[in-house]
Amino acid sequence: MPTSQSRVADRVDATAPECASGVGNEEYRSALRRHPAGVTVVTLDAGNGPVGFTATSFSSLSLNPPLVSFNITHTSSSIEAVHSADSLVVHLLSEDQQHLAQRFARSADERFADGSLWGRLETGEPTLHDTPVRLRLLVHQLIPVGDSTLVVGLVTGTHVNDTESPAGPLLYHDGVYHRPTPLDTTS
Repeated sequence: MPTSQSRVADRVDATAPECASGVGNEEYRSALRRHPAGVTVVTLDAGNGPVGFTATSFSSLSLNPPLVSFNITHTSSSIEAVHSADSLVVHLLSEDQQHLAQRFARSADERFADGSLWGRLETGEPTLHDTPVRLRLLVHQLIPVGDSTLVVGLVTGTHVNDTESPAGPLLYHDGVYHRPTPLDTTS
């Protein structure tokens, strides 16, 4: 008996051009822009020097084993490095690190140009200084999905920067960066 997922795949070819599902690219983007996402920077070194990019598709997948994921489009300048890498680092950015999100969304030659912003872990991966959370991952699976690759990583190390007054997370919503504001829960 086919699963519901395979029945959907039989009806809609995920690699087909726009509108194969009945939803256009702009309509889809407009809908998803309404959903806020945490902002991360992914860094790695696949043997040709540091590579990094901003990602807002980061998500936890499993507690046991500890797995996380993010997407990278097939047209990204970093896609080949991701396919060659054995490990990488995901940095969860704070609300005061918009400059890092913007830097790693620019052209590849600008991302690591300021040596004061980064260093290397003992295991060799490039890492950004002063991010509130850093996760070191082994690449567990690379799954082609539509116009992207879903990267599944096994978390092998965590670092939480415990400052006295930590800033909240950096969010991306409706095309702009945001900081969270707590809701009044007293009413």
